[in-house]
Amino acid sequence: MKTNLGAGGSIAAMEVIRSAPDGYTLLFSSNSAAASNVALLKSIPYDPLKDFSPIAAVGENMLVLMVKADHPAKNIQEFIQYATQRPGKVNASYGSSSSQVSIAVLNKLGKVDSLGVAYKGIPLAMNDVMAGVVDYTFVDLGNSMAQAKGGKLRPLGITALKRSPLVPDWPSLAESMPVFDITAWFALLGPAGMPKDVVDKLNATMGQALKTKESQDKLSNICIQAMVMTPDQLKTFMGSEVNKWTRLVKEANIQPE
Repeated sequence: MKTNLGAGGSIAAMEVIRSAPDGYTLLFSSNSAAASNVALLKSIPYDPLKDFSPIAAVGENMLVLMVKADHPAKNIQEFIQYATQRPGKVNASYGSSSSQVSIAVLNKLGKVDSLGVAYKGIPLAMNDVMAGVVDYTFVDLGNSMAQAKGGKLRPLGITALKRSPLVPDWPSLAESMPVFDITAWFALLGPAGMPKDVVDKLNATMGQALKTKESQDKLSNICIQAMVMTPDQLKTFMGSEVNKWTRLVKEANIQPE
């Protein structure tokens, strides 16, 4: 099995695409290789909707809007008010493409004029929020929970449409800004042309595993919520995600790299 590493997952993706469609070489992919790379890279050497056999969804994660623990804003409404009263003076750090897009979406939906500043990774982006160098960031749920527990950063809302059972007390940003919906997700993919019976067998095995309490607990420990889909549902979902990321990146005026 290939993991989703290198060039946003493109290197591992190509290794799987070139493999025999026999079910022995699979890709454990994030949404990068399977959807968002289409919009975020100038070119990728494959079509995620044509060159893969969707097998099974695995789980999803989301980002969290975080501010310094002593920030005057206690919730997202107060933060938007804080930012709109300081046009062009609020800065945000980002260490991933999902975080960069989230900042742009917040600017649009919240009518906020904040500047995104690129960092070489999430830890550096968080450090400068804690130091008061920048005002906020969007961080994956795992890092967010650790920093909130340590009292270093304050969560104001998650980027998923609905609250997560992993942090039920943390509001969804969509509660204040409808349609705010940016999540990371993981899926099992194979080369195009895999036999249906092989795909169905792998999907059933994955589905059974994801429904067990043991698997759900292990995923929860790394802040991932299990997702169960049929191959056809995953195919449709991937198509909708390609369209969503293409729209988000275009609206955010982010130039593909």
